[in-house]
Formats: sequence, C-alpha cells, structure tokens
Amino acid sequence: MPNQFGLDRFDFDDAYGKGENNLCSKDLKEFIEKNHLDLNLDGHFNPRLVFGILDYGSQYNQLVCRRVRDEGVYSEICSYKDAPEKLKQGNVIGIILTGGPHSVYESNSFSLPKEVLESKLPVLGICYGFQLLSYYLGGEVKGLNKSEFGNAKVNVINSDSLLLKNIPSSFISFMSHNDSVTKLPSGFIKNAETDSCPNAIASDETRKIYGVQFHPEVNDTEFGQQIIRNFLFEIVKADKNWTMENFIEDKVKEIKEKVKPDERVLLGLSGGVDSSVTAALLSKAIGKRLTCVFVNHGLLRKNEVKEVIDTFKNFDLDFKYVDASNDFYKALAGVTEPEEKRKIIGKLFVETFRKEADKLGKIDYLAQGTIYPDVVESGLGGNSAKIKSHHNVGGLPKDIGFKGLVEPLRYLFKDEVRRTGLSLGLPESLVFRQPFPGPGLGIRIIGEVTAEKVKIVQDADYILREEIKNAGYDKQISQYYAALTNMKTVGVQGDGRSYDYAVVIRAVKTIDFMTAKPFDLPYSILTRIADRIVDEVDHVSRVFFDYTSKPPATIEME
Repeated sequence: MPNQFGLDRFDFDDAYGKGENNLCSKDLKEFIEKNHLDLNLDGHFNPRLVFGILDYGSQYNQLVCRRVRDEGVYSEICSYKDAPEKLKQGNVIGIILTGGPHSVYESNSFSLPKEVLESKLPVLGICYGFQLLSYYLGGEVKGLNKSEFGNAKVNVINSDSLLLKNIPSSFISFMSHNDSVTKLPSGFIKNAETDSCPNAIASDETRKIYGVQFHPEVNDTEFGQQIIRNFLFEIVKADKNWTMENFIEDKVKEIKEKVKPDERVLLGLSGGVDSSVTAALLSKAIGKRLTCVFVNHGLLRKNEVKEVIDTFKNFDLDFKYVDASNDFYKALAGVTEPEEKRKIIGKLFVETFRKEADKLGKIDYLAQGTIYPDVVESGLGGNSAKIKSHHNVGGLPKDIGFKGLVEPLRYLFKDEVRRTGLSLGLPESLVFRQPFPGPGLGIRIIGEVTAEKVKIVQDADYILREEIKNAGYDKQISQYYAALTNMKTVGVQGDGRSYDYAVVIRAVKTIDFMTAKPFDLPYSILTRIADRIVDEVDHVSRVFFDYTSKPPATIEME
C-alpha cells in the first residue's frame, strides 16, 4: 500500500537498525499482492498537513527534509514521479524541489510534473529544482563557462521578497552546479547574484514560486535556515505541529487499532537506540503482547550482552535471549565483500527470528527499528543514487512468515528517535548511547569476519570509548568507534619484530548524520588511545585516525 505521498512502503524501507531491500520492487509488489499482507504499520506518521520534498537525485535531499522538520513542520521525501496522484489528496501545503545531477535540457533529465504548478501551492526550487522551474516556465538554462562548486558570495540585488526577510545584503552560500538560469521566466524578479551566477535567487511573489541556485540546507550557507524558515512561515504559512509527543500519541493509537487484542508482535531488540525506542513505543501500546528477542550475533561491542540483558530485564515486555554467534561466524566465513556481508547478516537475523517465532507459537507481526536516514542512503527514498545497502531490509526473504511489518520509527531522524525515547521515559544512558549499525562489528571489520578479529575490535573500541569518556568528549562527539583494517604492518614489540593488524579510529561531528566532519581530538588523547590499544590489545601493531569527511566517505567503514 502506498502512503499518502506516494512512498511505496516496501520500496522505501529499512529495518532492525539499518537495512536495504534486495528484492526488486516488481517482485516484492507481486509477493505482497499474492499474500494479501497487511502492511499498514510502516511507521508513517499521518499528520493532517505534509510538506512535500520532491527528490530529483540530490545528495542533500534528506537534509532538506531535516531542515523543514527542524522548524516543527512535518515533511517527507517523495520521487517527483509519484507526486501528481498524491497531490490530489489535498494535504500537502508546500513543495520544495531538490537539486539533482542532470541538466534540465538533456533528454534524460528528470521532469517537472504539471500537477506541481497546477496545485497553486507555494514552490521553492533548489539548484536543479530552480533551473527546472525556470525551464518549464519559459526561462533559459545554460551551462556555465566555469562550474561553481563550494562557497560563493551572494549579493542581494532586490530584497523585496518574503523569502529574503531578515537576510543581509550579502552572505556566503554553498554552490554545486554546472548550469545556471541565464534568463528568468516572465513574472520573475531577480533577487540576487554571484560573480559566476547571474540569478542566484529569483521570485514570483504573485504565484509564490521561488528559486535559489545555492543549497540553503547545507551548513556552509549563511542564513540558509532563515531562508527555509521564511518559505515555511512567511510564504506557506505553515503551523508548527510536528512534535514527538504528538507522534507518540498518534502512533500508539495507530498500533492499538492495527494490532488486534489477540495478536502478537516480535521485535529484534539489539539494545541500541532505535530498537530500544521501538520496544518502548510498542510496549506502551500492546504491553506483553510484544516479545523482544535479543539475538547475540557475535558482532556486538564488549560487555554489550550483559548490559542489554540488565537494562531490559525489568521492562514490561516478554524478553528472550538467543546466542547465535557461532551461526553468524560460520555464515560469514570467507566473505569479504561489504554488501554480501550485510545481506548475509540480515538474512540470518530474520531466519533466527523465524526459528524463535516457531517456539513462541503464533506471532502476527515482525517489528523493526527502522529509521529514516538509512532509507535514502539505500537509494529507495526518491531518485537519489544508492550509497550503500543497509542489512536488515536486504536480508528480508520473500516468505517472511509474518502477517506484516511494524516499523514505528521509519520516518524519524536520529535526534527525533532520541527525543521520542526521552518522552517515553527511557534513561538518558540508553537514549544517548553511541550509534551502532545493525550488522554490528561486521562492517567495522574490513574483509573476512572472524571471532579473533571481533575480539580485537571489541577490546580496541572499549579502550577508545573509555578514554573519550574520561577526557569529557563523549557528549561532544556525535559518533566514535574503533575498526579493524584488513592489512598488517611491521612493528616492534618488546625486543622482537611483530607483524600485526592496524586499527583505525573514527570520530565525527554531525547534526543529521547526512554530512559529517572529523572531530579534532587533541593530540595527547589520540596518542594515549593509540598507546593503550597497541599495549593492551593482542595482534595490533599500529593505530590510524580517519580524518575523512562525509561525503566523500560514509561514517561507517563499510
């Protein structure tokens, strides 16, 4: 069943922490129709009003969505191809067209559905979105003599636009384009320019159509959030009705309506933030009809098994512990390709669930801690390129063996998940736990996964986390961990020669996990961490620090 804004529930999916669907959408839709699955519990919050983000392939599409939600306005990403039918339903209040990799005048470029302009809704085009609006409305778009990438100074020529309220006469913006609008459509006013871009901002106040050539959603753009805020509240007249309390109230009501009094739900409880908040939310709705299965796949952090058991033993839910670590090690033997590792872990995880479900009797729904950020990276949120698979959806077999899926967090960003957890009464120590991927250490070990390598990473990561906390940086760094490279280097330990593994440390600062910068740890802390890892962890001769930003790198190793 597609949701209200054209997002197909299984095509736009993630599960148990992180995942991606390895079934083509046609096969999956046929399977759903054949088995008459009830898949209404996809986690979709159904507010009366929605802000639509039409995706044209931008790497920042999710960031645009995030910026709108920052202002208390609910938004969703949708492929431009799905927009026409859903716009007719009347609950979309405004539209943003994202950037994209194409040129509007090329034959394979993404088009502008006529329903967007026919809707008479306020529209803001960003980068490609601006060019697309201009092109379809009779303007001209041409390639630049010199592409414009990075920071550029925007000079405001005409500030007589609601979009520019409280915006200074000049500011720095982040540009990323090869083409530019060289002639504006009839009715548009030129508001700003840069040295290379003749039309950096333009507006048609009468039709409430606006365009910016730069990316206001990116942190490098000064006053970018103010521009988005102006569009939302000065132009669209949106209300601030997106809160976690409203989300919890609506979601609990929805779950109670969908999961009948005689039906049960099975959840894979990893102990991470996503699955824990999912458990708390489902527990609030259905109590002990929720069975949480904690599967130890052998890829958890040091002492994590005990910590998870101790944390959830007093929760109002049915808790089961399964040690399947040997099964996962066997399945991963000899496997080095990251995507294959993810899918093996996801598939085996679901199989483990099914075995446990058989022991428990009739289980109607499989619950998963899906969150929004992983979806777009899997290339399933709209028209953006796939960055990487996320294991849990990738591992879902056709015969999933359940009536349907329950994914109450699938449309939440990470900080929204944390706020939801706090609102549900979860302790801060759990809610602000370090992010941990569904495949666990399987994607923090480059190459083949073995029990020996897992122990190396567990011990190194434990030292890293201990030192970061002791130094008082644990709340300042968004994510940090130790990973194991697939190379060995020569070292000197004692009086002899060693030839052991190199560990890499990753520490980043980010707002939304869509972009990230390396955290500048003091040299004294880095050397202390490195010294301890080499001294205390067997089979490690060298420690590196990863200074790469996202993009081009991802936060996780694989």
